[in-house]
Amino acid sequence: MAKFVLAGEADCPYYAKAELLADYLQKNLPDFRIHKITQHPDVWEEWLKDLCKKNRWSHNKSPIIWRELLDRGGKGLLLGGYNEFLEHAQLYYGVTSSMTTELMKRVAEENLGTHIEKELEKESLKGLVNPLQVWITSASSLACYHLIPILTSGEVFGPQMEISINLFDSKHTEEILISHKQEAEDLASPYLQSVSICTQAEEAFHGAHVIIILDDHVDKEIYSLEDCIHSRASLCQLYGSLIEKNACKFARIIVGGKTFVNLKTALLMKYAPTFACNIIAVALGVEGQAKAALARKLKITPSCIKDVIIWGNISGNNYVDLRKAKVYRYESAIWGPPHYSRPVLSLLFDREWVSREFVASLKTLAATGRRLGGMLAAHSVATTLRYWCHGSPPGEIVSLGVLSEGQFGIPKGIVFSMPVKFENGTWVVLTDLKNTEISQQVMTRMASDLIQEKLVALGELANFQPYQSETDLNQEDVNTTLPTKSDHQGRRKVSNDYKDLFTDLMPDDEKDLILSDDLIPQTGFEKPQSQERTNDSEGKAMEQ
Repeated sequence: MAKFVLAGEADCPYYAKAELLADYLQKNLPDFRIHKITQHPDVWEEWLKDLCKKNRWSHNKSPIIWRELLDRGGKGLLLGGYNEFLEHAQLYYGVTSSMTTELMKRVAEENLGTHIEKELEKESLKGLVNPLQVWITSASSLACYHLIPILTSGEVFGPQMEISINLFDSKHTEEILISHKQEAEDLASPYLQSVSICTQAEEAFHGAHVIIILDDHVDKEIYSLEDCIHSRASLCQLYGSLIEKNACKFARIIVGGKTFVNLKTALLMKYAPTFACNIIAVALGVEGQAKAALARKLKITPSCIKDVIIWGNISGNNYVDLRKAKVYRYESAIWGPPHYSRPVLSLLFDREWVSREFVASLKTLAATGRRLGGMLAAHSVATTLRYWCHGSPPGEIVSLGVLSEGQFGIPKGIVFSMPVKFENGTWVVLTDLKNTEISQQVMTRMASDLIQEKLVALGELANFQPYQSETDLNQEDVNTTLPTKSDHQGRRKVSNDYKDLFTDLMPDDEKDLILSDDLIPQTGFEKPQSQERTNDSEGKAMEQ
């Protein structure tokens, strides 16, 4: 088979004449093939020079024609220009060209127009396949370190999507960012197109399609809960303005971590109102901790437990609801197909374990997760993103922090963790779930703190006063003291629900966990094992 390559300036009349002859030969000769290349007149000379240098040819005008040696390989055999191609066609095939000069010029003009259209089409296609721009804040953290290989595995955004990761953090973390960048490139992932670092705030989130907000660093000394809240508020205001200015129109923002997750999500919604409907808070970390603790008790793997619901403040006063929780592949006298499940509460007969040891085991797991450097935070963010892009498992309940619109009796305007499902690139709150009512006392406890956090952050409330029930007031040992800014102000009491915000200030052996009895409401079921279970997972106190 004879395969020829015809290349020339898009507006060259002799290229047009050679093209017509080549088309005729390809149509009438079964063993003749032609491959055509056009170049814009502005780049033709440079392109031809590079081609001839590469193949050691001598040719300086349009068109250029060569034969590919399919049977032997190699660089190809130069035939020459239009005259040489015409002579070859006459000699070997007995065919010549009778195209007039006027027709040659008209076809040359059409070729140039077609070439320009194809180039524009290529550019538009490049725009469609540009990599997904993923921005990660606090990128020097270990959570980010664990998150990068998950994002580049192809499982989060899909095997057809290339991504570009942008690591954003403060200037003094630049060495760590460079190290993360180099390790990410060493992965040689086919889904990772590039990694870049950013330490200038004004450049943050430029062209972002996905923004992942991890726990921020606190450089200055913090003396009070209000200081903690104000520091997050100012940072969220900065992030919000940058998102509004630099991010893509439909960017997805996901907030993870262990401190003020709900509050930061609510503030980002306020300061980046254009993106408010696309900002969510990750609750799967707390959900995973609960499943793991239950799995150890039941002696099964955590993946066998589904539909654990986390209500309320993800990084504060939350409520672990086991009423819908199911166990699959549980070894017992009763067996069924893979889709067969049993209620978790029907397998837990020890109410004391649920109300005490269950909570304590969650605290222990959370402490272990901190020492492991953010694996749980990274996995939770990545899994939530995967559900957001591709949908959550059919029929499975997922916990997610979203803006309340009054569902389940939750006050409007606060970010609250509640049961959802992901589908079609968004999420739907599962308001049709039965037997998920929460007592007014528990709801007040969870919502009150979230409302006050937001008011303090916005400067509408001077001092935070965590909600305390009568039971709390009777437990004087569940409070801890922290110094205020002025020594003469004495020592100020902070609720155990918020002591975790100061975890880094305390040694591990001083941390304890307490569950208030008023956080175990009755569900209305008749059987004792069907009572509602709960966990104040951030209820830690320091011995005085």
